[in-house]
Amino acid sequence: MTKVIGVIPARMAAVRLPGKPLLPIAGKPMVQWVWERAGQARSLNALYIATPDPEIVQASQAFGAEALLTSHAHRSGTDRLAEVARLTDGDIYVNIQGDEPLLDPEAIDCAVEPLLNDSTVMMSSLYCPAKPEDYETPSVVKVVLDLKSDALYFSRSRIPYPRESSDLPVWRHIGLYVFRRELLLQFAQWEPTPLERTESLEQLRVLEQGYRIRMVYFERPSIAVDTETDLAQVRAILER
Repeated sequence: MTKVIGVIPARMAAVRLPGKPLLPIAGKPMVQWVWERAGQARSLNALYIATPDPEIVQASQAFGAEALLTSHAHRSGTDRLAEVARLTDGDIYVNIQGDEPLLDPEAIDCAVEPLLNDSTVMMSSLYCPAKPEDYETPSVVKVVLDLKSDALYFSRSRIPYPRESSDLPVWRHIGLYVFRRELLLQFAQWEPTPLERTESLEQLRVLEQGYRIRMVYFERPSIAVDTETDLAQVRAILER
């Protein structure tokens, strides 16, 4: 049987919200909300919180999660995911954002499905319609697809550019990634690539190395907590 492992990378050293994983929301630390939601995904056989911080390990164990203490040296959550892959025996790994306490468990199941159904798919992610106000917003990543729903490119700019009047939609990328183990371990060995460095988008490393990312439509994106405003919004929802 194919073993699917979910991993929630979490660290205290967030630039805009230091200590973000342990910020309280309706009586629980943020990372507990993410862990509880992710634990409802039907496709996961195991779920870990991966962190370089002993205080997150301690907090995670207190609410019943299995936490792995990982290196401080990782450049990204995907590198932390790869360390977990080296320590565990999964076939497929899901990188679950640790700052989305409103995560929909179905998003995980939808993203995992292509790898369970097609052995040639090495990686997958999610997309949804972008709002017009997000077209030119760099923090909202856009994606364009080929006719098989594989990603052609990701950008912080609007893509495709409407040189002439066009009915083509603008798609927003949802940052939940699923990797086969072998691609994940390769990813961690590759140096950042030119387009990745230019856009500051690590998923471009995969495309630049010649691999495909299968994109799955999912209409209900979560709210990522990056600012105090985001935190207040999520608290208001969960404290109702």
